[in-house]
Order: sequence, then structure tokens, then C-alpha cells
Amino acid sequence: MERFVFFGGKGGVGKTTVSCAYAYRCANAGVRTLVVSTDPAHSVSDVFDQRFGDEPASVDGVEGLDAMEIDPEDEMQRHLQEIREGLSEQVSSSMVSEINRQLEMSHGTPGAYEAALFDAFVGVMREEGEPYDRVVFDTAPTGSTLRLLGLPEFLGDWIDRLLYKRRQSIDLFEKAAIGNMEPRRLMDGDPVLERLQNRKEFFEFAGGAMRNDAAFFLVLNPDQLSVNETERAIEGFTERDLRVRGLVANKLTPEPDDDEDGRGARYLREKVATERDRIEQVRDGFDPPLVAEIESRVREIRGDLLADVAAELDVDTGAGTRARAGPPGDES
Repeated sequence: MERFVFFGGKGGVGKTTVSCAYAYRCANAGVRTLVVSTDPAHSVSDVFDQRFGDEPASVDGVEGLDAMEIDPEDEMQRHLQEIREGLSEQVSSSMVSEINRQLEMSHGTPGAYEAALFDAFVGVMREEGEPYDRVVFDTAPTGSTLRLLGLPEFLGDWIDRLLYKRRQSIDLFEKAAIGNMEPRRLMDGDPVLERLQNRKEFFEFAGGAMRNDAAFFLVLNPDQLSVNETERAIEGFTERDLRVRGLVANKLTPEPDDDEDGRGARYLREKVATERDRIEQVRDGFDPPLVAEIESRVREIRGDLLADVAAELDVDTGAGTRARAGPPGDES
């Protein structure tokens, strides 16, 4: 199994339960595991009945398992502050106030949230994940996740163009030196070029890690809206040259006993029959296999129930061999 494992899906389908159960299963198999929540609901803390923050912390009572929760709003503010500090060092003081104004305006713009969250989870993959054999991500809902996964290729090309323009402008400036003035060698050590190059390497790592060292699973519920959303998500992953490894059907209705014949039992049987139709639709129509069918529980999934759900997941826990996360297409 790849080192990075993502569980995505429509909001409310139970991604947190499944990702925590899988992380629990990995840890019990002796695989040093970190589970990371990028969902603003902070449900990982609820599952383990323990508060987590933006640094990995041990899960009580589960040897070899750590958890952390990334707060999207905090990441947004940190992301903007890093941009503010970086730009302030490279422009005149008269421009600093304008930079601050533009950044404040960008807080609510489309894509700003995704960019900040993207930086956060790739940072975990690159830095926090180093001591672990497996890093499990409880991701945001599918639409946001797909936008994040599309960033490396898009922004990588964009940065390439910025690098080209920056080098071209510096070259023209140097060639314009006249008289006894020596050409100013600005190319080496230029802070803008350095920042752009660092971002390019960041996106190359992200693209390589997600294509070469990541496995993606989608969680769905047995209703038509969830099935339709999952179908669109699979298409979105395929368009980005990413393969969905498997599907997890969650929150299935338990079937009543044969001797039950009241109104509630009849309702449950009809609901179970409808859900079975949806599951067959997934089995017959979707390429990724179903790796689990998890029934709803009366109690919230935590403690011993988490162990039960973990046992129902037919997902490999083997640590495998760490791949080098190079640029897309680099399989060396």
C-alpha cells in the first residue's frame, strides 16, 4: 500500500469514521500511522474523544497512532501572512500598504481557501509525515478535494511562465547597463526567482507524491445523490490522471429479523431493498471495487465500535516500499 491514503466523498457520508477506522487498523497491524483531518468539523477529535491540534499527538490507548487536525481558517491566515512577509521584503515600503489591502481582499476570493488548505496538507506530506509509514487523510468534501488535486499541474505551468518572464526582464535590465557600469548580475540570488523556484519544487513534489505514492478511496452512502456524486468524483480523478483504488459503502440500514412484521420492520425492509439496488448499481457500473459495506450503528462510532468498523475494511495495511515523490511521470 502507498504511504499516503486519502478518503474522500460527499459531505456527511462518514469519511472521518472510515479514515479513523483505517488508521486504527494500520496501527494495530504495526504500521506507524498518522491520521490528518482537513475537514473544518474537527470530527477526528470526536471519534477518539480527545482534542487534537495542528501538530501530531498520540492517540490515547492506540500504540503507533498519532492524529492532527488542520484548521482551515488558521491555515488561511498563516498562508496570507507568509505571502505578506515574502512580498514585503521584495517591494518598496510605499507598496506594503497596498499589498496588505490586496491580501485582505483576497481572503474571500474563490480559490484562496483551497490554496491555503493545499499548502497545509502537502506540507504534512513533505514534513510532518516523514516519521510515519502511513499518513491517512480525512479530506474535505469531494469538490474541494478535486480542486486541490488539480492545483499542481495548473500552478506548476503558471510558475514556469512567471520564471521565464522574470529571467527575461532581468536579462534585459543587465543588457541595458551602459558606460563604465558593470552589468548587475541579478539572476543569482534574486529573491523573486528563488521564491518562484521554491514554489515550483513544492508543486512538483505534490504532483509526484499524489501520482506515485498515494492511494485514493471514496466513501459513499447507499442513496442516489451520493452514488451520482461518487460517479462524478471518479470521472474527476480520471481526468487528473489519478486512479480511485476502491469505494466504501457506509451507513447501510440493518435488515430486521425474519419474525418482525410491524410497520417499522416493513419500512426497514423496503429501505434495505432500495439500498441494495444502489449497491448493485455501484458494483455493476463503477470500475473501482467496493472494499467495504458498513452498516449503521445505534451508537456513535468510537472505542470498540471503531475496531469493528476497522475489521470490515478490506484495505491493505502493509507498509510497502516508500516511493520517491518526484515530478509527475518520474518513476525512478
